Amino acid sequence: MSKLKLKPRRRKVDVVVVSDVHLGTYGCHAAELLRYLKSVRPKVLVLNGDIVDIWQFSKSYWPRAHMRVLRYLASLGAKGTKIHYLTGNHDELLRKFAGTQLGNFSIDNKLVLELADGKAWLFHGDIFDVTMQHARWLARLGAHGYDALILLNRVTNYLLQRLGRPRVALSKAVKNRVKGAVNLVSGFEQTAARIAVDNGYRYVACGHIHHPEIKTVATPQGEVVYLNSGDWVENLTALEYSAATGWQLYRYADDPLMQHASALELDAGDQAADMPVEELLSDLLVEFKLTTPAA
Repeated sequence: MSKLKLKPRRRKVDVVVVSDVHLGTYGCHAAELLRYLKSVRPKVLVLNGDIVDIWQFSKSYWPRAHMRVLRYLASLGAKGTKIHYLTGNHDELLRKFAGTQLGNFSIDNKLVLELADGKAWLFHGDIFDVTMQHARWLARLGAHGYDALILLNRVTNYLLQRLGRPRVALSKAVKNRVKGAVNLVSGFEQTAARIAVDNGYRYVACGHIHHPEIKTVATPQGEVVYLNSGDWVENLTALEYSAATGWQLYRYADDPLMQHASALELDAGDQAADMPVEELLSDLLVEFKLTTPAA
């Protein structure tokens, strides 16, 4: 008897924010991200930077799951989801295309969304990173070291699993032991909150620091709700907004549906997995119905 496959009921969400996917790196959890995207039906999808890791992109490492993510994003845009790609530091080469619109897909550096309960200001957040501003070579070197640590973490967890031992998160452990990393997160949040309040925004949503969060931050000028979508390397998190419930932090590890993803047809592949990059890009342009921004 063939295994029963059930079509999942996709959750309707007004806005989904995903950042720091790092497609093209060993640490990227593309398959998990694809399962998540197939479990929701957003009106607006914000890709808040570092989606494709251009810094470390290599033709020698581009798994099928990474290609499927791009193809699925194209299908979402073709079916009516508005997709805003906000550039980050790892995909900064796209910043010269800010203002470009391909049907429901647009590229920008920042975005303001008019929500039912106030304005939300979204941007990647690397502008607050001193290393990015004054020592870009060091930031790039750190990115390669981080990817190597993630790869080592995967090997370690594979061996621990074979031994029946619990998994570990090496990069998280390193960050938690470094006081400077804690100060960096705190300073990042305060800076983003202060600027958001000064500009009259109710919410400010960032990525960049791989630290998922939703919290109210008080400044001398007032309060603002600070949000961070986390990443799809370590935390596997996203932000979701609906007018009825407000902002929620989604965690893949806490979603019971993901534990039965294969039985719910969330892993179905497509022909894009075997497409050359040039052919895929051409196909995406057709699906997005290329348009030019208004003069």
